[in-house]
Amino acid sequence: MWPVLWTAIRTYAPYVTFPIAFVVGAVGYQLEWFIRGPPKPPGEEKAVTEIREDRKLEELVGKDSTQVLSLKDRLEFAPRAVLEKNRPEKS
Repeated sequence: MWPVLWTAIRTYAPYVTFPIAFVVGAVGYQLEWFIRGPPKPPGEEKAVTEIREDRKLEELVGKDSTQVLSLKDRLEFAPRAVLEKNRPEKS
C-alpha cells in the first residue's frame, strides 16, 4: 500500500505543488504591495551627487565667500604626521 501511495505522490507532485505555489506567490505579491504602498513616480529621485551639491550650495548661501584665511594665517595646512615624521624636534 505504501509503495503505491508514494508512487502516486511522486507522479502527481507537480500537479499538486504548482497550484499551491501559485497561490502562495500571489498572496505574497499582494502582501508586499500592501506593505510598501503605492509606487513613487520615477522622476522624483535625485542622484547622491545632486543631493550633495544641493546641500553644499545651501551651506554657502549664508557665507561670504570673499572672506577666507590666507595660507600664512593658517597654523597647519597639512597634517603634522606627514611632514614632521622624520624631522628632529626643535628644542
